[in-house]
This record gives sequence, C-alpha cells and structure tokens, in this order.
Amino acid sequence: MNILKYYEQTRLEICEICHLLYNRGYVVSNDGNVSVRVEPDKVLITPSGVGKGRMKPDMLVLCDLNGNVLEGDRYPSSEVKMHMMVFRERPDVMSVVHAHPPISTAYSICRRALKERYLAEMVVGLGEIPVTEFAMLSTDEVPDSVKPFVHDYNAVLLSNHGALSWGPTLWSAFDRLEMVEHSAKIFYYVERIGGGTEITPEQADTLRSFTGYYQKLAGRRK
Repeated sequence: MNILKYYEQTRLEICEICHLLYNRGYVVSNDGNVSVRVEPDKVLITPSGVGKGRMKPDMLVLCDLNGNVLEGDRYPSSEVKMHMMVFRERPDVMSVVHAHPPISTAYSICRRALKERYLAEMVVGLGEIPVTEFAMLSTDEVPDSVKPFVHDYNAVLLSNHGALSWGPTLWSAFDRLEMVEHSAKIFYYVERIGGGTEITPEQADTLRSFTGYYQKLAGRRK
C-alpha cells in the first residue's frame, strides 16, 4: 500500500490540526504529536523530529496498534507507545492529541489538577483533568502513567510534560485539548484574583443531564 494514495482527507486534516497547534502556540519546534485511527487496527501518526508548523501529508506514518510501522519513510513519534495504549484500551477513541500548551503545562509542572467546578462548559464537555505521575519521555512509563485515567477521563496533564486528550474524532480530540488550555488559563486568573466559587454538585448533575441535548444541537437538523 502506498500511503500517498490512501486516507487523503485524514492526512490533510491531521496537517491542519498540526498547523493550528503551532499557530496557537500550543507547540514549538518538534513538540507534540497527533494520531488518528483509520482502521480498527491501523493508525496514522505524526513523525518524530518534524515541527508541527511544517507538517505535510506525505510525512505521516501508518502503524499497527503496537506501533510497528506499516507504511511511511519516517520514524513515528517518539511517544507512539502512549498513543497506541489509548487506542488499545479505548476502541471507541479515534484520535489522540498531545501538545505543550503553556498554561496547562505549567499546571502539570505544579502537579495541579484542574478539578474545581468553575466552568459550566468544562463540567458538560470535558470533566476533571487529572495529573499523571512523572514518566520518563519515550519509555513505557508514559503510557503506564496515562493508563489509570484513560477510561474515565477525556484528557490528562502529563507531569512536567504537557497535555494529552482523546476523542471520537480528530476534531473532538483537538477541541478537548484546546479546552484544557483555555480552562487552565481561567483557573490561573481565578487563583490570582483570590479564588472562585464552584458550581454545586447538584448544579453539575443538572448540567451533565444536558449532554444529549447539546450533542443533538451539534449535528445537522433533520
């Protein structure tokens, strides 16, 4: 199979996401990685050592769920193990996005979870963002640190490393990562002002009950 002839739309969208990550300051240099499940056991992932602002469709690498290269002339991301763990554990997940957004990365360095119920949108669309244990880059420690959270959360802060999100589509995974950074920024301002008032547990339950309604509004009218 020639990777240049397959998954064309997905490859273009991955590059679009990479350029957004770079242009919005969520990554610099060769930071970050993006992956999309294109078949139940096949994943397109960004290569190692290429800046996301310079990403091109023919640079992407096709791997199996163990990270073995099936097609492509580059090495997959050095964090391929982290991505593939999420895909193996969550058959419903179609995309994983990792970046180093400045504010949420600062929270990861402080080992500070984003758990207060400050934002209605966070309660409905994202949920609490926990912090993993520190893991040495590019080793099995990284997927092992994420695994305890992958079934019950939509994103995590990687200690001293950045943010990781996943979702049922590439755009949902990107949106969640962007929401992590936006929420972290608001948390930072709240703390500088002197602390905020949380949404009550009862109010949070009511907000969560609206999830199906908002999902319907996000689709096309019939």
